[in-house]
Amino acid sequence: MTERHPHWLDAMARIARAAGQVVLEVYAQPFEVRGKADCSPVTEADERAERVIVPALQALAPGVPVVAEEAAARGDVPQVGREFWLVDPLDGTKEFIARNGEFTVNIALVQDGAPRLGVVYAPALGRLYAGDTAAGAWVEDEAGRRPIRCRAAPAQGITVVASRSHGDAAALQAFLAGRRVAATVSAGSSLKLCLVAAGQADLYPRLGRTMEWDIAAGHAVLAAAGGSVCDLQGRALAYGKPGFENPHFVAAGLPAGADAQRRAAALTSADDRSA
Repeated sequence: MTERHPHWLDAMARIARAAGQVVLEVYAQPFEVRGKADCSPVTEADERAERVIVPALQALAPGVPVVAEEAAARGDVPQVGREFWLVDPLDGTKEFIARNGEFTVNIALVQDGAPRLGVVYAPALGRLYAGDTAAGAWVEDEAGRRPIRCRAAPAQGITVVASRSHGDAAALQAFLAGRRVAATVSAGSSLKLCLVAAGQADLYPRLGRTMEWDIAAGHAVLAAAGGSVCDLQGRALAYGKPGFENPHFVAAGLPAGADAQRRAAALTSADDRSA
């Protein structure tokens, strides 16, 4: 396994910014929306950004496999082992199409089944989140770079993040039953994980289908900020699974294992309906 180098995270940020510039070039003009085999949308921006990111990562870390969403959609998936890259060149394509700015470029390094380095760049918002689980997390925007950290849940109640474009309202309501919820906010793409990492929210339950490249970068940022991502049985979410599909999960500002187990039973009927 390749040792992580201190400069990798900054290099990942530069690569994400370069891909984000390509995304914004497409965003600024009319573009075609096509459907993939799984019926999800894809645009020229997804494909062009991936063409920027993949060779740059291969140059940064020769020999480390790169699993990228659009290549995977074409059946081009390298064999992975203890270390590999996960890339979503345009996370939140529906947000991109809606032109609401809440789309991101996601790059993550996975080691031993867990995301260790992650960069989430929202080019339309001018905001970049990054995390190294060995060194902490930060955000960079027009105000400069500053560290971020998950917060303790407020006594008046938690802030819950929900997906702007995907979600099961009944499943979310069942999951939150018995909790003191002060507010629910909606956000697109992996920005949901970053809101928890930055202490602007406390919980993000995802009760629907996601792929590993959708969340690995945000997971790394959240973990570096002190948070966790667990399945509904309270187990840490693992990466490199066959097919790269995730189970339903809970992202939290504090370890969520025991609570996820307690809530799992309430979701059984909702899981069955969404299967």
